[in-house]
Amino acid sequence: MTAAPGASAALAALSISGLPSDRFLFAGFPSTKSGARTREFTELAALRATLIFYESPRRLAECLSDMVRALGGSRPACVARELTKRFEEARRGTLADLAAAYAAEAPPKGEVVILVGPPERAAAAPEDIDDALADALRTMRTKDAAKAVAEALGASRQEVYQRALALKNEGDGEER
Repeated sequence: MTAAPGASAALAALSISGLPSDRFLFAGFPSTKSGARTREFTELAALRATLIFYESPRRLAECLSDMVRALGGSRPACVARELTKRFEEARRGTLADLAAAYAAEAPPKGEVVILVGPPERAAAAPEDIDDALADALRTMRTKDAAKAVAEALGASRQEVYQRALALKNEGDGEER
């Protein structure tokens, strides 16, 4: 067996999308039926990765509308078409903006790749950070506890470290 190198529309689109490329999922072609397609998108909604789909130009507007319904209209997205060809195009915006734009115009020509950025992490509540730090500080050094909690909750490492120092000082009975 040998591999034949060549252009991959999914990877070419990811490279020009402006979306995070550290984690991505190529999900192929979504279902052609709106209900099934919406369920597929809902199953992927919480995945912390850039989602990549191929879609028919004729179904693009309807597919983007279903994505808004299932994934939320504020997610960053990119519609790329005719990659590595003369009329290559990449349109970026929120899912809602792209859905509205493609609903208002004729279907594009050529192959289409839709990329959707990962969902934004909700800011961790201060009490959640404090609880997680209290647990982590029982078994870890301050620096390690702050790093672990920041990564787990998607919070700023520096802010969590400062909070860890404050909690540690409160536990020692000192004020600073």
